[in-house]
Amino acid sequence: MSDTADHDEPLIVSVSGLRGIVGRSLTPEVAVRYVAAFASTLPAGPVVIGRDGRQSGPMLAAALAESLVAAGRDVIDLGVAPTPTVGIAVRDRRAAGGIQISASHNPARYNGLKLFSREGRVLPAAAGRDVLARYESSSVAAAPAVARGTLTHFDAAPAHVALVAATVDVAAIRRHRPRVWLDAGHGAGSVVARPLLEHLGCEVVIEGATPDGLFEHEPEPTADNLAAWLPRIPAAAAAVGFFQDPDADRLAIATAAGRYIGEEATLALAVEGVLAKTPGPIVINCSTSGMSAEIARRRGVACHVSKVGEANVVDEMLARGAVLGGEGNGGVIDPRVVLVRDSFVALALVLDRMCAGDTLVPLETLAAALPACVMKKTKVDVSPALRGPALAAALDRVGAAFPEGHVDRLDGLRVDFPGGWLLVRASNTEPIVRIVAEAGTAEAVDAAIARAAAAISA
Repeated sequence: MSDTADHDEPLIVSVSGLRGIVGRSLTPEVAVRYVAAFASTLPAGPVVIGRDGRQSGPMLAAALAESLVAAGRDVIDLGVAPTPTVGIAVRDRRAAGGIQISASHNPARYNGLKLFSREGRVLPAAAGRDVLARYESSSVAAAPAVARGTLTHFDAAPAHVALVAATVDVAAIRRHRPRVWLDAGHGAGSVVARPLLEHLGCEVVIEGATPDGLFEHEPEPTADNLAAWLPRIPAAAAAVGFFQDPDADRLAIATAAGRYIGEEATLALAVEGVLAKTPGPIVINCSTSGMSAEIARRRGVACHVSKVGEANVVDEMLARGAVLGGEGNGGVIDPRVVLVRDSFVALALVLDRMCAGDTLVPLETLAAALPACVMKKTKVDVSPALRGPALAAALDRVGAAFPEGHVDRLDGLRVDFPGGWLLVRASNTEPIVRIVAEAGTAEAVDAAIARAAAAISA
């Protein structure tokens, strides 16, 4: 992306937080104003602040902490901490809310803020809309003349390690002592991953362990971004390879041979592991692979579907009493630990399954047992005029193009047709329509996407 494009790129503000180019659309002043709007909605109590490893993180954390302390709020500073660890700290320290400074999988020039409610979960949509309205209207009242708050530092990693370890058979993993290769990507992941894996008795090889934001590859853990890194897994003689995004709420997985099995498989493997021990309903979003739904069907439990977005998944999990939830981007949510996407839960559950028998089960074997399906994600460039009624008409055409399917409008338009499904959603930030399709063969997926694209462009 050119400097001009960077300069012109606007701040992206949503009900769950904001994201922008540091020093351009995102400045300390912008962050402070946004957090003031957030703090004005919170009950009394301290606010937790964490950050991933980006180099702009300390600057933003210092500005936010000072603004909150000056307004009379106590601040609990976690320093570098994964996003799920922030949620645990908010809940366990009985804080009023929390802030994670991270741009998730975006490149290093970005940073952002993610907001947490006092329950230690990503802010629900209704609360997020209140914050957004206050921020956009600049209606936050001036801070009252109160005494300054306090700033304390706290290490939440030990609590996170203990919670994750309690979900798996630690003795079995220690007995097998698997060699684990992990790419923390110079983000926050190693802060919890190293002590967790060592507690589980694993032989540990961590690359990108220093949380300095000096990304050695594009930080989103996709197949294209990780291709050059996959050979490092067999070179290290590891039994499994894990890849985290910078704030460590997502996990991608590869076999001992360095074969990328991806992010979609992360949730399916976790679902299989949890349901084998604790049958109960699960929740996925409407763009997640049907592998998890099929596993739930085989286990005789319900699979409920939410709108896209972590907060929506959590809402549905709470409503359904789910034993597990998540999204196909490698985000697993285990309510026994925290109602936040958590890469550490995911990797522990995978290791638990690999170590369940008398001999170490190869990940390749576990992956081969997953329901067979092919997924493809693409996008269609559309005119900016394709909004409102025009977009609704385009979605109607997509639905009509699949007369054999069942149409659902929970989030965009989803069509479940014999042997597969397709989801069409308009981007909130770009003039594109995203299309996700899944079926038993690549030919069926390509045919479904072509049919949808033709209907959109008609």
